[in-house]
Amino acid sequence: MDKSTKTIHSFHVPVMGTGFSIDTPIKVAKYGISSVISLVDDTLIEQMRKFYCEVMKEDYIPISKYEPDYRARRITAYLNLVDRIVKKQFEVLKNSAFEVGSEITKYFELLSDHSPLKNLYNKMLATTDQQSKSDLQTELRNSIQPGDINVNIMTKLDRNNHAPDGTELPPEFSDALSALRGYAQSTLNSAIVFSAGINRRLYTYVENFKDFYADASGLIKKRIILKVSDYRSSITQGKFFAKKGLWVSEYRIESGLNCGGHAFATDGYLMGPILEEFKIKKQELINSLHEIYNQAVQLKNKLNFLSPHPIRITAQGGIGTYNEDRLLLDYYQIDGTGWATPFLLVPEVTNVDDDTLKKLAAATEDDLYLSNVSPLGVPFHNLRGSNSDLERDRRVEDNRPGSACPKGHLVSNTEFTTKTICTASRQYQKSKIDQLNAMNLSEQEYKKAMDKVVVKSCICHDLGEGVLLKNKIIENGQKRFAAVCPGPNIAYFSKISTLAEMVGHIYGRLNLLNATERPHMFIKELKLYIDYLKNEIMKCVLEPTSKEIAYLTEFKNNLLDGMNYYKTFFPKMIEETQEYRMKMLEELKKYSQKLEYLVEEHQHLFSETSLAPAAVPA
Repeated sequence: MDKSTKTIHSFHVPVMGTGFSIDTPIKVAKYGISSVISLVDDTLIEQMRKFYCEVMKEDYIPISKYEPDYRARRITAYLNLVDRIVKKQFEVLKNSAFEVGSEITKYFELLSDHSPLKNLYNKMLATTDQQSKSDLQTELRNSIQPGDINVNIMTKLDRNNHAPDGTELPPEFSDALSALRGYAQSTLNSAIVFSAGINRRLYTYVENFKDFYADASGLIKKRIILKVSDYRSSITQGKFFAKKGLWVSEYRIESGLNCGGHAFATDGYLMGPILEEFKIKKQELINSLHEIYNQAVQLKNKLNFLSPHPIRITAQGGIGTYNEDRLLLDYYQIDGTGWATPFLLVPEVTNVDDDTLKKLAAATEDDLYLSNVSPLGVPFHNLRGSNSDLERDRRVEDNRPGSACPKGHLVSNTEFTTKTICTASRQYQKSKIDQLNAMNLSEQEYKKAMDKVVVKSCICHDLGEGVLLKNKIIENGQKRFAAVCPGPNIAYFSKISTLAEMVGHIYGRLNLLNATERPHMFIKELKLYIDYLKNEIMKCVLEPTSKEIAYLTEFKNNLLDGMNYYKTFFPKMIEETQEYRMKMLEELKKYSQKLEYLVEEHQHLFSETSLAPAAVPA
């Protein structure tokens, strides 16, 4: 059976920043929990390889950035090291005694009460006959497996690279393609997550590696996971791979705004209706892709698969309670959930430096905001007062704005150069400020333009600082200023927790929420989208183009469709009490009215052919 069809836990730990989950598999995979490593920062990956070689007492042979194909080789070497460590850990766990406090006991105690393995474990505990108990223990040992060591490539980060002499290297040495090659050449049997939309040259490059293809028995050693925002993009990207004889094993649906890190907002599509569409059309998705896929593999590999390979549908973004988790699993019939932001408060699982950890634990809703700090120009979830932002502001006050850009993974701008540079870099910001100084702007216009320039932060570097601070990896006395990218959900969690406590919260065994009143994840997302629409309106309120009007109209109409869906759906949520369902309908009514007022106030920004204002729930 394909490993992807067997999961020990119903949740996974998604990728977080560049450093927060860079070694999470070493911490949780032995307990059957899958997690995701970012492949963005090969410098950080190399630093962590050196760190863990020392921990494991393995020889460390550096891979210099001046060596051929260093980025891919660094990634391969680190992933192979993580693979070795997890396999060793798991063997120790598997052979440990069933006694209080042992690793194998922790493995089973972490499981959900819905798990068949947990039921078998409880049966073993209740058995008094020693031979029967021993037989059950053997069965339990043979039934467990480690979690997957998955990796993530953010497809938009695909910088072309240059040789030491300055000549541009061939496309296969770009950031994304090198990262893919690094993973493809590793020993891992796991999955790669592609996020942030389609990258055709990256997706095409997958064809070069045999581990992504099913063997004659249908097994796929390296599986493809697509992080998607809606059903339509899933079909489009799934077909792209299917035509190449490559199967997408999982579609990972993420809320566009109720998440951490970069926020790739949908055009007003809400999570509930998106999940409903996947629930209704899952078999249609599988059948349509299988037909295309099978034709391709017959031509390419001379294989024929009468039945489709398994496809998992999972969801993540803003999940915060056991009831929400069960709603996704039971009603929407998804195959798993992703819990990210709450794990930032679990030092056993993620890497957050002590100062940032305290700030996260104390964070309120007002401390969390959708910022413009990312050089990509994509909204980015941020924590007010992070050390990265404080250092950025200090440089501005010292009249030396911008970063030295030590890594350059987010370069994208050629306004002042022929070679792409980063808008958070000192080079770009000096040139842009010089341009502003020559434009004779009013004081108000100048300040507004200046703020847009200097707000950009060096997140590709600073998001990796937390793990270096936590592990006291200091080089040449260098000061470190960590950035962090929590989702809004962190406002409702304040306790610095253990792995057992957070897993217990996910599975409903205890409650880690603080006293802050927390809206349902669907309501929170709706609020975020209405706030986002308001900000989009402010960008073009004076002189809207026809394209902007069409966009705002579609966005508003999709919100209306989503709210009308919730109007009939909320009363059916049997996981919640009648009182809570009524409260959700009241909140829905409030946001329906807010949207209606927003549209009325800015009628000139919406097409006359658009739908009527939001129907207010009774």
